[in-house]
Amino acid sequence: MEPLINEIFRNILDGQHKVVEAKVPEALDSGIDPKVILDEGMIAAMAEVGRLFEAGEYFVPEMLIAARAMKTGLAILKPHLIHANVKSTGKVVIGTVQGDLHDIGKNLVGMMLEGAGFEIMDLGTDVSPEKFIEAVKSAEVDILALSALLTTTMPNMKATIEALKQAGSRDQIKVIVGGAPLTEQYARQVGADGYAPDASRAVTMAKSLLAASRG
Repeated sequence: MEPLINEIFRNILDGQHKVVEAKVPEALDSGIDPKVILDEGMIAAMAEVGRLFEAGEYFVPEMLIAARAMKTGLAILKPHLIHANVKSTGKVVIGTVQGDLHDIGKNLVGMMLEGAGFEIMDLGTDVSPEKFIEAVKSAEVDILALSALLTTTMPNMKATIEALKQAGSRDQIKVIVGGAPLTEQYARQVGADGYAPDASRAVTMAKSLLAASRG
């Protein structure tokens, strides 16, 4: 691996956002292809973060600081990727459902998905079904990701999926759900396409759902 790419990779793993902020322009100035920086420096690093998390070597704080370091680098890289016409993995609308103001889990999922090359439209917290539908209709969205941390707001996932059906948009997108009180069984009950117990597996789930729908 090119030394500068390796430095970006290592410093994302270690959550050193200041170093990443310095190394990405350095890599660009030295003529390294933006897509190579993205794939080998950032996406590979976030995949390793996911592996370490699943292996029990990383926890949520380590994931968060790694994801922040990745976001710092991605902000610098984005204009170059657009200029080089690099396509995103897919477009995801993400938000915490109506009545719920929790956002740490949602933010982490959004950052991990962004680290895997997805384009993210984050609607924030306390998002009404109407707002989700508006976002889905405003662009070519592949995945809708719904988060809830309260058992009292979980029914709003079902309400959002039902509203999508009413609006005629349900068949065009995949819906994934997550949050501490959720289960696989509940996800099936509310009509979601997938459920992920953590941010790392949300990335795997999103990729496999898209591969199945495109394949």
